[in-house]
Amino acid sequence: MTTLTLIGKPDCHLCEVASDVIDAVVAELPDAAAEQIEIVEASIHDDPALYELWWEKIPVVLIDGEMHAHWRVTPDRLREALEGALRGDAKTELKESL
Repeated sequence: MTTLTLIGKPDCHLCEVASDVIDAVVAELPDAAAEQIEIVEASIHDDPALYELWWEKIPVVLIDGEMHAHWRVTPDRLREALEGALRGDAKTELKESL
């Protein structure tokens, strides 16, 4: 399972655009791949630690806890990163089953 986290805040235009890009990219993936992605949205208004880390960079996209992008999310780069994360997950699962 790959976790994609979008960190933003309410009434943030760039956050809404980032969410739309994420939704579009995940929708374009094959169903089997899309089902392996968990999308989590978090607001800097709800978590002081998130605010402290990211307030000047939102929206922030993390893939499996690692920074992928901030301010602007591009579909091609996001798709490539998600596909890479999913391939990495598949390799890990294969090693664990051996």
